[in-house]
Amino acid sequence: MKDQLSKVVLITGASSGIGEATARHLAALGHRVVLGARRTERLVALAADIREAGGKADVAQLDVTSLESMREFVDFAIERHGQVDVLINNAGVMPLSKLDALKIDEWNRMIDVNIRGVLHGIATVLPGMQARRSGQFINIASIGAYTVSPTAAVYCATKFAVAAITEGLRQEVGGDIRVTLVSPGVVESELADSISDPLARDTMREFRKGAIKPEAIARAIAFAIEQPADVDVSEMIVRPTSSPY
Repeated sequence: MKDQLSKVVLITGASSGIGEATARHLAALGHRVVLGARRTERLVALAADIREAGGKADVAQLDVTSLESMREFVDFAIERHGQVDVLINNAGVMPLSKLDALKIDEWNRMIDVNIRGVLHGIATVLPGMQARRSGQFINIASIGAYTVSPTAAVYCATKFAVAAITEGLRQEVGGDIRVTLVSPGVVESELADSISDPLARDTMREFRKGAIKPEAIARAIAFAIEQPADVDVSEMIVRPTSSPY
């Protein structure tokens, strides 16, 4: 990739799954990735792998539920690279359960990470992109942004919200800033590890038997980024060919 095509890409939730795969793929394409997550030890190891392969990666601890933490993450990226070209709002949690299980703390955690985390990312990056009149947001939703299933009511609600926020942002900033919604189907990740409810956990294990690799989502993200500045890939659903959902 020519230097002028290399972009500064911030990735939240970069310590595993889609975030990790996207960091590796974009760095291999020549982009400068800035990795954020709570588990910094994983980020350090990932960044070391990327650098050993010839890529450029920086690491910062990030809790997307904290606006201050997100501001520090973005400030760190700007100090290192001068600007933010792309923000990938990837961090998410999925502790599924039926509503009558009354796992209210888990509901609130999903709201805080999956919705507030995206809003915090937008709030901290948007002013700079508007000042430069360029940039791109890539928000990671889910097939759960289109349909609801038992045990997933709250999770799907958060992903419906991500889709709505993304479309609203696209309409408001169109012309200068690109906005992309990527909705993965069943992907190999650690999301299911957060499920404490036995019924939901067993159901998800069966559901995930046909999961695709997170690299498939990374390639979709790269496709959206590499389009010309006047082309906005607004929405993509990427799922296993075997999935009926």
